[in-house]
Amino acid sequence: METNNQFSLKGKTALVTGASYGIGFAIASAYASAGAKIIFNDVTEELVQRGLESYKSEGIEAKGYVCDVTDEDGVMSFIEKVESEVAPIDILVNNAGIIKRMPMHEMSAADFRRVIDIDLVGPFIMAKAVLPGMMKRRQGKIINICSLMSELGRETVSAYAAAKGGLKMLTKSIASEYGQYNIQCNGLGPGYIETPQTAPLRVEGHPFNNFIIGKTPAARWGKTGDLIGAALFLASEASDFVNGHILYVDGGILASLGKQP
Repeated sequence: METNNQFSLKGKTALVTGASYGIGFAIASAYASAGAKIIFNDVTEELVQRGLESYKSEGIEAKGYVCDVTDEDGVMSFIEKVESEVAPIDILVNNAGIIKRMPMHEMSAADFRRVIDIDLVGPFIMAKAVLPGMMKRRQGKIINICSLMSELGRETVSAYAAAKGGLKMLTKSIASEYGQYNIQCNGLGPGYIETPQTAPLRVEGHPFNNFIIGKTPAARWGKTGDLIGAALFLASEASDFVNGHILYVDGGILASLGKQP
C-alpha cells in the first residue's frame, strides 16, 4: 500500500459531534479534504445552520442535524436516520462537550452532573449507537476528544477533569471490548487550543494566558490546525493496530515540569 493512501478517507463517512465550529469543525474539514463524507450535529437549529454556512464557505458538502448527545432515544433515531439517508458511519468523533469553571465548593451537583452528562455520558451513548453497525461490518473508528484534564487536575475544573478522566477510561474499555471486531477506539487529547471557548483567557496580559505560554514548551497556544495530523491518523488505516491510546497534542505540557524560575 502506498504511504499516502494509508491516510486517505475516500469512501468513508465521518460523524463529528458538535462540529459547527472550533475543534470539531477543524477536524471535520480535514476529513473532508481527505475524501470523507461529513455528518455533524449540534443542539440547536441555529448552531446547525451556522455550521452548514461555514462548511459551504470552505467548499465542503456537509449534512447537519439537530441532536442532543445526552438524549439516548434521540441519538438512536439520529443514527438510524443518518445511516438510511446518507451512509453507514465509519468514523465517529465524540467532540461535543462543555466546561464550567468555578471552585468545586461553589458548584452545584446539578452543574457537575450536566458536565458529566455531556462530556462522558454523551460519548457513551453515541458509541453505543454506532457500535452494532461497526460490529456487523467488522470495521470502525471511534475517536474521543479527551484533554490534558484526562491526566491532570487544576483549580475550577473539577467536573470537566472528572469527565475527561472517565472518557479516557471509556476509550480504553471500548478498545478492549470491541477490538476483536476490527474497531479501533482512541482518544485525541488537545492541549490549550485557540478556540472561541478559550478566547477570554488569551487576552495579552491575562494571568492565565501568561501561565499557559510559560508552561508550554512550545511557548504558545495550540491552533486547531495542530490537531489535524493526529486526527487524520486516528481515523485512517494508518492506525489500524493502534487501539486504546490517548494521543496528546499539547505542545509538550505533559512532558514538562515547567520552566525553572
